[in-house]
Amino acid sequence: MLKRIFLILFIGQFVYIIVLKWVNPPITLTQLGSLFTGHGLKRDYVNYDEISPNLKLAVISSEDQLFADHSGFDWKSIEKAMAYNKRKPNRIRGASTISQQTAKNVLLWQGRGFIRKGLEVYFTFMIEKIWGKRRIMDVYLNVIEMGDGIFGAEKAAQIYFNKPAKNLTRREAAMIAACLPNPKVFSVKPPTRYIANRYPVIMRQMNNLDGDDDILTIITTGSSK
Repeated sequence: MLKRIFLILFIGQFVYIIVLKWVNPPITLTQLGSLFTGHGLKRDYVNYDEISPNLKLAVISSEDQLFADHSGFDWKSIEKAMAYNKRKPNRIRGASTISQQTAKNVLLWQGRGFIRKGLEVYFTFMIEKIWGKRRIMDVYLNVIEMGDGIFGAEKAAQIYFNKPAKNLTRREAAMIAACLPNPKVFSVKPPTRYIANRYPVIMRQMNNLDGDDDILTIITTGSSK
C-alpha cells in the first residue's frame, strides 16, 4: 500500500512539473499561507514578454549573479554560507539560487528542515532539466513575494509605481529586487532605509552584468514557453 502511494505521488509530482513548463501554477503553499495568516494574496500572472528586462536583470544582479552559468546550485556560495553559519549559528546566511527559490516557492513550503531542503535539491534539479533558465525566470517573477501579500512582478509594479511590469525603469526594478530578501519587512514604497541603501548597489551590479551574452539571452523578449 505504501509503495503504491509513493508511486502515485512520484508520478504526480513529475507530471505536475512537466505541466508547469507551459502552465503557471494555480496557487502555491506560500501564497496560501499569506492568505490564511491575514497578509492577503494580491497577484497577476503575466507573460514573460510583459515583464521588463530591467527587472529580470535586477533580480539576477541582486539574488543570483551566476544564474546563467550554474546548473541550479552555486556551490561556492553554499560553502561560504555553511562556514559562516557554523561560526555564527544565530545569524543564518542563505545561498539559494533563483532556481532553488523557484523550486521552494512553487513546489514546497517555507522552512529550513532537512526534509524540505532535500526536496528543494531534487526539485531544483528537475526544473533546471525540464524548464530551462527562461522558464524558471518566468515562473520566479510571477510567483515570488515582492511585498507583504504582493506576489509577482505585475502586481508589484502596479501597486508601487502605478504601471505595468513591462514599463519598469532600472531604478524601479532595482528597488523591487532590493526587497526580496525579506519582502514583508523591507518596504519598497515608502522605501525603508535598507531599500534606499541597497537599490543603488543593485543598479551598479546591473551595469556590470549588462553586456553578458548569456544573461541577455535569458532576459530579452521572446517566448519562454
